[in-house]
Amino acid sequence: MENTEKLSKFAKYAWFVLAWNIVVILWGVFLRASKSGDGCGQHWLTCKGEVVPSAPELKTVIEFSHRITSSLDGLIVIGLVIAAVIVWYRRRSPESGRVMRSAIACLVFVIIEGLLGAGLVLTGNTAETLTPARPFWAAAHLVNTLILLAFLSLTAWLASGGGRIRFADKKAAGAIIAGIGLLLLVGISGSVAALASMLFPSATLAEGIANDFSATSNMLIRLRIVHPILSVAIAVFLIFTAGWLRTRSGGGHAVTRWSNILSLLLLAQIAFGAATLLMLAPIVMQLGHLLLADAVWISFILLSANFLSAESTA
Repeated sequence: MENTEKLSKFAKYAWFVLAWNIVVILWGVFLRASKSGDGCGQHWLTCKGEVVPSAPELKTVIEFSHRITSSLDGLIVIGLVIAAVIVWYRRRSPESGRVMRSAIACLVFVIIEGLLGAGLVLTGNTAETLTPARPFWAAAHLVNTLILLAFLSLTAWLASGGGRIRFADKKAAGAIIAGIGLLLLVGISGSVAALASMLFPSATLAEGIANDFSATSNMLIRLRIVHPILSVAIAVFLIFTAGWLRTRSGGGHAVTRWSNILSLLLLAQIAFGAATLLMLAPIVMQLGHLLLADAVWISFILLSANFLSAESTA
């Protein structure tokens, strides 16, 4: 009973860690969208050569606060790993072992996240600077962030009683892997579109569309149109996949719940994305768009985990 109670507390902490990471990610988007990424100059770990900036301007405050929240994130993920190891040591069960391995993966990707952030700063790929490498930095950052969110979600889910994940159903496993790949692809296209809109803002929607199809526009602008097309097509695929997994699971409660949540979030994201485009992507809309994107990703991960774990016990 004592161990069960502690595991329950650990599960709550794991969900908190996931929520905290979403906050950190949103603040990172605000940092980029407000063009404050160079607030500390090309300095890491210091900020303009100081541990604490002595006379900060607004963009320095934004950048430095992002570093603080990111540093705290590293500490709470270390706490997650320590707690997972303690639970495993006391239980020595397959379930606690899976939780511990997932928590360790979280720490690995948090470290990579920090290194990517440092790389962006040290190479000067921040604020309004555009180098040939910047789109690749942005894509790598986005992919790592999504993988981190996936492991954080799985850690919280496993700690809350999630079962062993197996891939016995090859057709379902293929659909799930395809869904993950497509979500990563649409995320990368979104990072390119966001970078293009930030670096080359348009005064009107008509001007933005004209720039998308102009042969003289920067390649980033011409690639921007790919994102909304991919988003709608992949959303349709995922809605059908969610319904198919629900049917294939025999109407299992958890699979049905996450299938419905995912479908609703996808419809909301399409509507919100269209509104963001029509409003020329103000920062508040960018934050909402990314929050919904993270929610869609987490929902798909949890839908998949519940389906594959129910399959393993069938």
